[in-house]
Amino acid sequence: MTEKKQASLTTRIVTGMVAGITIGFLLQKLMPDGSDFVIPLYLFDISIRALFVDGLFEVVGKIFIASLQMLVVPLVFVSLICGTCSLKDTSKLGRIGGKAIALYLMTTAIAISLAMFVALMVEPGAGVDKATDTTFIAKDSPPLAQVFIDMFPTNPFNAFAQGNMLQVIIFALLFGMAIALSGKPGERVASIFKDMNEVVMRLVTILMNLAPYGVFCLLAGLFTDLPLEKLKNLAWYFLCVFFVLIAHALITYPVILKTLTRLSPFVFLKKMRDAALFAFSTSSSNATIPITLETATKKLGVNNSISSFTVPLGATINMDGTAIMQGVATVFIAQVYNIDLSLADYLMVILTATLASIGTAGVPGVGLIMLAMVLNQVGLPVEGIGLIIGVDRLLDMTRTAVNVTGDSMVTLVVGKSENQFDESIFNDENAGKNIENIDFHHLDKG
Repeated sequence: MTEKKQASLTTRIVTGMVAGITIGFLLQKLMPDGSDFVIPLYLFDISIRALFVDGLFEVVGKIFIASLQMLVVPLVFVSLICGTCSLKDTSKLGRIGGKAIALYLMTTAIAISLAMFVALMVEPGAGVDKATDTTFIAKDSPPLAQVFIDMFPTNPFNAFAQGNMLQVIIFALLFGMAIALSGKPGERVASIFKDMNEVVMRLVTILMNLAPYGVFCLLAGLFTDLPLEKLKNLAWYFLCVFFVLIAHALITYPVILKTLTRLSPFVFLKKMRDAALFAFSTSSSNATIPITLETATKKLGVNNSISSFTVPLGATINMDGTAIMQGVATVFIAQVYNIDLSLADYLMVILTATLASIGTAGVPGVGLIMLAMVLNQVGLPVEGIGLIIGVDRLLDMTRTAVNVTGDSMVTLVVGKSENQFDESIFNDENAGKNIENIDFHHLDKG
């Protein structure tokens, strides 16, 4: 008797997404405007919202996100130490970091330039009346000098506990370099971390197999209360941002990849499906780091010594999706308030948003902080952010998928340039698939 072939991880995740969105919309029709639907029984009443939306969906969804976030710090720390101590020449870290940061800044500048160009052509804010009841209080962004100071942890364990990725990256790099320079003791410690890395990656695989259920609950809960009326009111803004996000992912990244590496963009995009779907569902580049890192090493063929550094760095400072939102939002708010911006203003927006992607790295609410900085820089009312907050949730999911795709593209380019790349893995359409599925009934098979 032949065993029933299990559907691929991508198929299962997409099935969970479609089912979650469908259930969410059905529940929204059943419970419009945040209302409840109660089923009366003989002894007690059953609240659909309490049982499913605020109960099952929220609990399972939050547990899924928490489980992914649980892995981020140990995975980045262990993987980055393994990558650093395996470098024969630790001075290469400076070159690798320089290439990665330069590429991240370049793609961010392209993203916001493309966004403003499309927004100026479409004019999403034309004819929209300025809302008088929208308010937004912007948080102050930290000085750039303080950001660099805060990158170095005074207490690494505190950095682990708070999930401060820049501090974790710095400590892991220093620790990995110390291992590489410690001779025989360093080799013994390195072997322990390599074994730990295999175990943590296996834990990632376990969570990947549970992802379809987590994705279903996340999207079912989200689309139950998604404000569709606000989407209709800001349809042009929404569609403009969405179009540029898709164009950046499907055109800009493939063109850069093909130009710098001569690798197939179609293979790259195909292998990015799972990571992009994870990012879309979680709306968090940091939470998706485990999946992105596994995709870069097991499916794209980039050596761990490169990907363990560029992927966490990209999740922290690569904000192409956010830059696209800022570009369109700046033009949109200027049109809504009937404020004309000069060419110098638009160039200032590009420069400010690009540099702010590093200057505000790791700061909570970074997207809105960056947008507030941009608006202040060109004299636009920060209160205008209140106009777009209502439709930002769905766009946030899409731009996170774009950011993750950009992280992997840069990782691939840097890996290829450093000869830390296995092209046979990249061209193998089945690469990495053998680790996606786990037989939970026969755990001894590994």
